[in-house]
Amino acid sequence: MTRTFIQDYTPLHFKFYQNVDDFIVEEEPITFTNKGNFLILKIRKKNLGTWDLIEKLSKGLNIYDHEIGYAGLKDKNATTTQYISIPRKYAKDIKKFRHNKIEILESFLHKTKLNIGDLKGNTFTIRLHEVKPKIVPMIEKRVKEIAKIGLPNFFGFQRFGKDIEQNLEKAQKIIYGDLKIRDRKLEKMLISAYQSDFFNKWLSKRVELSKEEFKLLDGDVMMQLDNDKLFTPKQITPEIIKDFKAHKIVPTGLLCGRNVFKSMGEARKLEAQFDDTYIQEKGLRRPAIVFITNQSVSYNEEEQTCTLRFTLPKAAYATVLIENILNTNIKL
Repeated sequence: MTRTFIQDYTPLHFKFYQNVDDFIVEEEPITFTNKGNFLILKIRKKNLGTWDLIEKLSKGLNIYDHEIGYAGLKDKNATTTQYISIPRKYAKDIKKFRHNKIEILESFLHKTKLNIGDLKGNTFTIRLHEVKPKIVPMIEKRVKEIAKIGLPNFFGFQRFGKDIEQNLEKAQKIIYGDLKIRDRKLEKMLISAYQSDFFNKWLSKRVELSKEEFKLLDGDVMMQLDNDKLFTPKQITPEIIKDFKAHKIVPTGLLCGRNVFKSMGEARKLEAQFDDTYIQEKGLRRPAIVFITNQSVSYNEEEQTCTLRFTLPKAAYATVLIENILNTNIKL
């Protein structure tokens, strides 16, 4: 799965590992109401993906999986802090819950169950290894440039699994009725990977048209980054173009499926090449480009490690930023 980048950087050489010490993620939550029938748990976990966490909570509290809400999926090979919701009636039970990989840091009340997307973004702390002193200024410069002109919002390698071609082939067979899978969760994951592959291929083509800075096309569907509001091509005004230049509104790409607004004109000509109308899952629009904030770079010369800290909007991949700095695709 090849991802391309706006900047034409010289490839760098350093080591990147996803583990509990070198890859730390903290969710930036929405504002909670501090009253209501749901208990929000701020949880720090190590070497546990979100599905693993839900399974442990479900068994430990003796509740159904679907009673547990979450705002985003987090990687397994990391130290991650995320917010989980459970019905308030289990407040006493959670006080007795114990697990050596799970730490409950705080709890809050909220009026609704958490759903995917109920977060502002994620803050990452990533430590790079075998970083020679001479390339640290190059890393610092690239981080600043990416913050200024944006990061193409590719799906990272984690989205597709180790057997990417086999997974995409299975997904296509499911979509076209040639394969049945009883596990609905697995089926949805495979189809999501298939949709994401189309998006990544579209975005690669779009980036090729956008060297040095991301370009708008006639007929783009735009999105406001802070609230996901969409603007159709007929709604694009000079004020929206101004907000695009201010990094508040960005073009979107298609996650093909049903009930989703398509782009028009010049933008649609490109998008149509990466659309599959047989997909019955709900379609979505995804920001084509995102911006990092709160970025910092520090260096330990003795250990030859470089620590990056930055915040990304929800659903954006930190590994894609690392790839952009490296100018090399990372693989599982």
